[in-house]
Amino acid sequence: MVEWTGKQFAYQQVADDLRRRIADGEFARTGQLPSYGDLQKEYGVTVTVARTAINQLKADQLVVSHQGKGVFLTADASRSAAKLADPIGAMAELREEVDKLRTEVGELRQRVAILEGS
Repeated sequence: MVEWTGKQFAYQQVADDLRRRIADGEFARTGQLPSYGDLQKEYGVTVTVARTAINQLKADQLVVSHQGKGVFLTADASRSAAKLADPIGAMAELREEVDKLRTEVGELRQRVAILEGS
């Protein structure tokens, strides 16, 4: 259930919980999230809140929707959701990636300098 304390928007609470459940592999067997109606009942929210939560998961590239069919997990949804649930780990991974890119750019600059010098 959603807490209506005003500390966090209702859609964000639903999206956060769905993200956690995706990371835990809860929907992996079917690859499909509950319907908007089921989300409304489960979380005690309006269809607008449920839809906005799903839109947040779409923006995170965790799910895609197909009109009349439902909302489905993307191929790497569990892994991506786990990263989103662990922002400190995600930041460490981003730092490693940036360091790797810096090294590669440095190497490319050296190669270009050599080629231009010839």
